[in-house]
Amino acid sequence: MKRLVILGSTGSIGVSTLDIVANHPTLFSVRGLAAGRQVEKLAQQVKRFQPEWVSVADAEAAERLADLIDDGPRIVHGPEGLLEIVGIDDVEMVVSAIVGAAGMPPTLRALAKGVDVALANKEALVVAGRHMTAAAHSAGARILPVDSEHNALHQCLRGEDDAEVAALWLTASGGPFRGRKKDELTQVTAEQALAHPTWEMGPKISIDSATLMNKGLEVIEAHWLFGLPPERIRVVVHPQSVVHSMVEFVDGSFKAQLGVADMRHPIQYALTWPERRAGTLDRFDPVAVSRWTFEEPDLDAFPCLSLAYAALRQGGAACAILNAANEVAVDAFLAGKIGFAEIPKILSAVMLAHRDADDATIERLLEADAAARETAWRFVEQGVCT
Repeated sequence: MKRLVILGSTGSIGVSTLDIVANHPTLFSVRGLAAGRQVEKLAQQVKRFQPEWVSVADAEAAERLADLIDDGPRIVHGPEGLLEIVGIDDVEMVVSAIVGAAGMPPTLRALAKGVDVALANKEALVVAGRHMTAAAHSAGARILPVDSEHNALHQCLRGEDDAEVAALWLTASGGPFRGRKKDELTQVTAEQALAHPTWEMGPKISIDSATLMNKGLEVIEAHWLFGLPPERIRVVVHPQSVVHSMVEFVDGSFKAQLGVADMRHPIQYALTWPERRAGTLDRFDPVAVSRWTFEEPDLDAFPCLSLAYAALRQGGAACAILNAANEVAVDAFLAGKIGFAEIPKILSAVMLAHRDADDATIERLLEADAAARETAWRFVEQGVCT
């Protein structure tokens, strides 16, 4: 049985992961669960899967959880608790599904220990991709992508010669505002932005999908996962979300991975790799999807994608700066403090203000992240990007 630690167990990826575990009781055991403050939901998971360790956001959440469960798992909390839980002896895989830069330190520690990571936390690679991949290489750990697009690329590249790869093509649904022009996006609401046409996701990822920043972060992630430069990582809008991504080869051939829009498919692939296992998941019916379309992304209406390419080309801490500013801008938009069209303006201004930050060490990256957040909040409060 593969021994797992699941970071972000009460989120959508964590819940889907535990569904896979429940459907394969002879393949997996859960050694540790980590969540934030949804202690009631976490308590139910603890009772069902019997982990030995549990981590929560803070001491208050730890006390609430202890009141809900019988004596059993060791309860830790805070950033230190996340580091402790990925350090459990004999863990074979960490599922990293914490949203945002908070997932970076425990993911890095797991890789440095030589533990394979099923990565759903794209920000870990966006913020510290060079350090993450170096740690994995040094310790012999594998990063197995859970994002549907990168998981699709991983599947397409199985058995292929890297030298024969011409380009990677990431598909995007286009989000809820596909087809709208720049001047049509100034008055959209958070409720509209959260209404994703294909996937059921958390609020942060849903807003990123609406701005196309999610695809920009995926371009950065693909660079670190597969080692291709930004000019060979392309984005194409595919609203049917049937083709999850494609690989183009030097002879002009393409290989695509297709499937239903259900995150349990890429999760199961990552958990069981290098094997494929039968399961209870829905099957894809190509006949039922009679029309597939592809189109270029509108970079004028959705400039966040261009900003991600620019950050990747700039190097240093630019991607960490971009990610930090984006997390602040999304929070501000959801709180009604800025409009949808102000999100890319804040990102651009913060990147310019911190253009000299470097990624020499993890500590420097974390300092750059904190400084960028402070600048972004100042721009939000002062309204300088409206």
